[in-house]
Amino acid sequence: MPKRPPELALRLLVAIESTWPAATIQTCVVHLVRQSLRYAPRHHWAKLAPDLRAIYTAPTVDAAKLRFDDFADKWGGRFPAVVRLWRETWEEFIPFLPYPAEVRRIIYTTNMNALRRRW
Repeated sequence: MPKRPPELALRLLVAIESTWPAATIQTCVVHLVRQSLRYAPRHHWAKLAPDLRAIYTAPTVDAAKLRFDDFADKWGGRFPAVVRLWRETWEEFIPFLPYPAEVRRIIYTTNMNALRRRW
């Protein structure tokens, strides 16, 4: 069962869905990766990060799922909380995967400062 977002975030999601019923809601990949790394000691980050990157840079949802399964097999025993986090947020993570790489680079984060620096 997916973890419920904090109350304010939940109200925001309800407002968005009621105002724009066709809206696609996705989790911020940058925040998902940061949250994942919080469950691992810093000395493992350099090994975990490329394996996480392989998931969110996969060309398709199916490829991302296969890469996640590989990640879970490799790291699930040592960092089950990371695997659980990705499983719980999977449906909110995958909406941006069908977009081309050029679009993904823009929509993978909710960090508006990062986007402003690009233009």
